[in-house]
Amino acid sequence: MEKLYVLWTNPAFETLDKMLAMYTINSLKYGWWDEVEVIIWGEPTKLTAEDEKYQEVVKRLIQGGVKVSACKACAQLLNAEEKLKELGVEVIYWGEKLTKLIKEGAKIITV
Repeated sequence: MEKLYVLWTNPAFETLDKMLAMYTINSLKYGWWDEVEVIIWGEPTKLTAEDEKYQEVVKRLIQGGVKVSACKACAQLLNAEEKLKELGVEVIYWGEKLTKLIKEGAKIITV
């Protein structure tokens, strides 16, 4: 099983819409990866909770089969946890898990 993790830290909407969403959805559609998980971290956490255009893209990701999760510490600090959960985003502590994935050599790209 080949899995790709995409660490989303860039707040630019065009980066989300024209790179992250296009690549991750097409990765599943065309079988480039078996699984794709987007990790929302930092400023995109707040933007996703507050901006409808970000929310629409996140919904599109989930509908396209992309797993979407967010850093719980960021979500709590930015008062975004409940809204993210409403959107269908899994909210978990990512620090230790991300460290383990890096040490294991998981396929991770940062956007």
